[in-house]
Amino acid sequence: MRASLEASGRLGAERDAAVVATEHRRGCPLSLEDVTVRFPGVLALNKVSFEVRGGEVHGLMGENGAGKSTLLKVLSGVYRPESGRILLSGVERHFTDPGAALGSGIAVIYQELHLVPELTVAENLLLGHLPNRWGVIDRRRLLERALAELRRLGEDIDPGARVKHLSIGQRQMVEIGKALSRDARVIAFDEPTSSLSSRETGRLMAIIGALRDEGRAIIYVSHRMDEVYAICDRVTVFRDGSRVMTLDGVRELDRDALVQAMVGRSIQDVYGYRPRALGAVKLEARGLTGPGLKGPASFKAHTGEILGFFGLVGAGRSELMKLICGAERPAAGEIRLDGNAMRFASPAGAIRAGIALCPEDRKQEGILPIASVADNLNISCRRHQARLNLTLDRKREAQTAREFIRKLNIKTPDCETTVGSLSGGNQQKVLLSRWLAEKIDVFLMDEPTRGIDIGARSEIYRLLYELAESGKTIIVVSSDLSEVIGVSDRIVVMREGCIVGEVLKSEASPDRLIRMALPQ
Repeated sequence: MRASLEASGRLGAERDAAVVATEHRRGCPLSLEDVTVRFPGVLALNKVSFEVRGGEVHGLMGENGAGKSTLLKVLSGVYRPESGRILLSGVERHFTDPGAALGSGIAVIYQELHLVPELTVAENLLLGHLPNRWGVIDRRRLLERALAELRRLGEDIDPGARVKHLSIGQRQMVEIGKALSRDARVIAFDEPTSSLSSRETGRLMAIIGALRDEGRAIIYVSHRMDEVYAICDRVTVFRDGSRVMTLDGVRELDRDALVQAMVGRSIQDVYGYRPRALGAVKLEARGLTGPGLKGPASFKAHTGEILGFFGLVGAGRSELMKLICGAERPAAGEIRLDGNAMRFASPAGAIRAGIALCPEDRKQEGILPIASVADNLNISCRRHQARLNLTLDRKREAQTAREFIRKLNIKTPDCETTVGSLSGGNQQKVLLSRWLAEKIDVFLMDEPTRGIDIGARSEIYRLLYELAESGKTIIVVSSDLSEVIGVSDRIVVMREGCIVGEVLKSEASPDRLIRMALPQ
């Protein structure tokens, strides 16, 4: 844009250029010009110029650390750029805090939703501008305005319900309602479907399409390529803090070319499947029943095998993993490890036997976000390291943490950094390190790459192959067809709480797995 203005000036048509630029910006609610953000030792954004048009969904893609999150935080007023300009409808703006950005019409809906669980839906929708009368909240007007926003979204949610009782999908809709209640013209979604069911995802896509049709500018950040191809009009790729390219007509772009733009290698290289010889049966489930399972579940997993589990949301895959690791008690059936029947009263018993779960929701059930990398990594194996089983051996714990930070290439300033500040891929590596320090033999990996970019995924896959090659048994639960086919030696398919079949890698195809997983 700046270059075009300078060219027009050289032609002596500065006034005409200004008119053209103004008209362009009217159709372009948001423009960033040469925005730079620098942290100690890190150039997070390097002279980034970026724009979003009204009435479009603009995809933002790139590896973790590419600059996407920093860009969103600049837009939302969390970070202030070192240099460059932010323009809304052609007017330069400076945001001192998130309230200023929201008041200017920019709303960012993060992956971790910013709602107050103990407040009602209505209170969350209008938080910060609650209607009042003589300094007291006007409850009647609050409910009326909340109902109007919910009807606008086509949602049948009780405005008086507390947010903590809502599903993840309903909470997402409340976040969108918050943005609309402020009449946001620019709305950014950060990995919005990472915890949604397929039905909730479809509903969200319809809402985003309706917002686009209203002329709003939508930014859509996602690692899920199917969603990007389905909903986005244009895509901008970031790498190492710089804008690499902006692509029009993304639906016509070859996916491998898009992956190469993001990470510099082909999609086949991301999975990098490594075949290996399998050993004896390590883990066996015989007729397991329990919460979330409608029929007896039986399967075998061998030493050195990566066994995939595929199914639609609600198929019972996560519930089966919790039965195996002792988080839930089986109603019937048995678990056998190395041929021996096992009964686990808790996950601690399973861990002592050599079975550990990396859960689907690593933030809620896996990591301790406010604790350090060292604490998260050592929390399970401390019983082996404590002096006389009484006091923590901090020196040894720090040494263990540094060892695994190096081995797994965990990107963290040091072992005392809070794990919640790391990227999703590095959090997953910390979880894996926890179990490697425990000398676990059976790894249950539930959605191991959810919310993780393609580059970090390839590192996770490499670690899984190395574990399998060293004689460990890996079970990978995934909703991503490409992933479960790409990394598994064999795939177990579940449907409506039952195991319905197994497929060898050589025989697996997306069509076949989907047909098996769909309700009959």
